[in-house]
Amino acid sequence: MARAREAGLTVRILGGVAVALRCPAARAPGPLAREFSDLDLVTDRRSGGDLGRVLEACGYVAERRFNALHGHRRQLFVDAYGVHVDVFVDTFAMCHELPLAERLGVDDETIPLAELLLTKLQIAEVNEKDVTDVVAMLLDHEITGDDAGINADRVAGLLRADWGWWRTVTENLRSVRALVPSMALDDEAGAVVRRRLADLAERIEAAPKTRRWRLRARLGDRVPWREDPEEV
Repeated sequence: MARAREAGLTVRILGGVAVALRCPAARAPGPLAREFSDLDLVTDRRSGGDLGRVLEACGYVAERRFNALHGHRRQLFVDAYGVHVDVFVDTFAMCHELPLAERLGVDDETIPLAELLLTKLQIAEVNEKDVTDVVAMLLDHEITGDDAGINADRVAGLLRADWGWWRTVTENLRSVRALVPSMALDDEAGAVVRRRLADLAERIEAAPKTRRWRLRARLGDRVPWREDPEEV
């Protein structure tokens, strides 16, 4: 990241490492700590090519075939120890597409908290690591109407226009809430997380939905509403 900044590039961290950087609960020993096996970055289209050269100067080797095919949206690198760097360009696209380019200036090191939370909640079936990261974020950050905390206006603004996004995120919020009692949190921490889960869900539901959202809602689960990303 220091070398990227020296080169004048726009790069931010996402994924579990970003959660650890933003959340004390994810760094301290306890139920919300976890190990990391890779690094996820996002850059804008202007910086994409130069970032690859910076990573290679740091000892990472490009996955040439993958990058030649998909480099305008996503790039992969690996070091001698098998640590992978996954670089997203402009957009985080897995089960849903999350635009990031216009919001990369909100924070210095990571993507904004709202988008960081959505990268976890957009997954078709959240795993243990995703749930742990979501709970750490909700424990350490208030639900707010701006980027001082988890920006619920940003979350609701994305979901109000896309029923599929709304469907996946609201389902995962319910799943996380059901799992909180099994996570060995103390009573106070558990209550904070449940309260913020409820607050975020209420703000999502209160946001007026677009005509496109309402039309898609009529089809419901009869039509697929998310992508199944391929493993790379």
